[in-house]
Order: sequence, then C-alpha cells, then structure tokens
Amino acid sequence: MTSTQPLSRRHTLKAALFAIAAATLTFTAVPAVAAPVANIVGTAAASADHTTLVAAVKAAGLVDTLSGKGPFTVFAPTNAAFAKLPAGTVDNLLKPENKAQLQSVLTYHVVAGKLMAKDVLAAIKAGGGKAIVTTVQGGNLTASVMGETVMLTDTKGRMAHVTATDLDTTNGVIHVIDSVVLP
Repeated sequence: MTSTQPLSRRHTLKAALFAIAAATLTFTAVPAVAAPVANIVGTAAASADHTTLVAAVKAAGLVDTLSGKGPFTVFAPTNAAFAKLPAGTVDNLLKPENKAQLQSVLTYHVVAGKLMAKDVLAAIKAGGGKAIVTTVQGGNLTASVMGETVMLTDTKGRMAHVTATDLDTTNGVIHVIDSVVLP
C-alpha cells in the first residue's frame, strides 16, 4: 500500500496543476473554412472581375470541360488583364472563326491538377528560383518569385503577376493574374 500512496499524491498534484492550467487558458473560436460550393466556371462567373474570361470560356466551348471533374489549376486573367491586350484582340478572339485560337489561349492558362500557392512556391524553391509548369494547351509557363509576388512568364517573355491565390473550387483552384499570358 505504501507504494500506491506516493502515486496517488502525484496524480492529485498533476490533476491540480492541470486544473490551474485549464482555468487560465483562453480559447478562441476558429471559424470553419467553408467548403467550396461552385466549380471553376461558377466561381469565375460570380466574380465581377472575370466577365471577359467567362465570356471567352463560353465562346471557346470550354464550359463543360472547366466544369468537369478536374482537378484543374486556372490562372485567371482579370477584365483589366484582357484590356491590356492590343485594341481589338479580344473581339477578334471571340469570333466563331477564331474558336481554335481562343481555346489555345485559354487552355494555356490551365494546368492539370490542383496546385495551391504553397505547392507553386515549393516547386519554385525546389527549382532553384523557378518552376516550369506544363499547361493543358501543351505549352510551358515559368513560375518565379519577384519580391513577394509570384510571377508567370510565357514562352515569349511576357509576365503576369499573381494577385490572388487559392480560390478553392469544387474541381480545382483559381489564382488571379493581372495579364494575359500567350502561347
């Protein structure tokens, strides 16, 4: 019995310390992260900054593809990004006779798989400062970091800044970019 007495005293002491510690803790409720409710097309369509992109996706006949299972990573140019293109470029691409060219431009902004920002940054670090990603179109984009900003560079050297990341969707993720990259 004498061997259990010190054990009981030790448990009592531990229980008292635990009670004191528990009484001094402050718990902060962490808001639950909402599960995505829309696919890539639905998420883009809900954004006032992506009306040109959504119109282009429709004109290219890519709604079903980008609404499909995926997963996809989309580098989504804003309306302002499309406005940077030479005058008449968007209108010309939206013409039915240029559907194949429009599909090529749009699928150059899509990567198979779900690459969150942390994945892109890890690939850049592993690549010694740059990561080359192959797009659904078949061309390559080079991701790098300039200061605090992830940059995408197309094969002709045009650059886009990633301005928003990790817009989670039911079939992938969207990262917003400020320029259109071209194959």
